[in-house]
Amino acid sequence: MAEVKEDKLVDASGLSCPMPVVKAAKEMRGLATGQVLKIIATDHGSLADIPAWAEDTGNELLDTKDEGGRYVFLVRKGAS
Repeated sequence: MAEVKEDKLVDASGLSCPMPVVKAAKEMRGLATGQVLKIIATDHGSLADIPAWAEDTGNELLDTKDEGGRYVFLVRKGAS
């Protein structure tokens, strides 16, 4: 897969559930269809929460990585 460049970054490090999803949802509203949001979280619950939120909202989870306890997600905004 080609390297995906994010259009916006949400750093939710140190925040616990549900704040990473709340911050991601707020930023996603400002993006156009097809743009990519990069989310960084440290809350282990985000490993389940972010993919579930992306699916529930019609957005596409492109990638999930664990970078030493920092979870990095790339989510492409779907058509609203």
